[in-house]
Amino acid sequence: MNSELSSPFHQAWRGYFSSLLRWDDLERFWETLRHTPGPWYIYAIGEPVPTTPADQVALERFIAEIDALLRKEHEEDYCGIVYADSTETPSLIKIYDPNNLGSSCGSSGNQPPPLPGWVLSTLPPVDMQTTTVLPANRRRWWQKLFS
Repeated sequence: MNSELSSPFHQAWRGYFSSLLRWDDLERFWETLRHTPGPWYIYAIGEPVPTTPADQVALERFIAEIDALLRKEHEEDYCGIVYADSTETPSLIKIYDPNNLGSSCGSSGNQPPPLPGWVLSTLPPVDMQTTTVLPANRRRWWQKLFS
């Protein structure tokens, strides 16, 4: 078995996740996250895997920017595209891109569900080896956020 697939990150990745279904759930969750000890790695799937965790300033900036992006581009009266391994003591968070949802809850035929757009993890992430190219607008948003 590939050692990356048996890494602590992949084991956590395959665990149980809860959806933050309502926008007010997400708002409370961001507040919890701000007070959850890290280190926090912030990973945009399709970009190089971070080798160092983000500092608190970068985490705060990411939370503010991703919240604004989700609220602007996920034109639903519910959230439902942020998943956490725990809403009280999170250590792995999957955030789906509103423009690339596919069927995030399950697979369609033989196709696996799409990967999230962003991951927050207290464990060092590993390359998710996506074949999807990060759209130029997302790449610019990401680079502006962390430049």
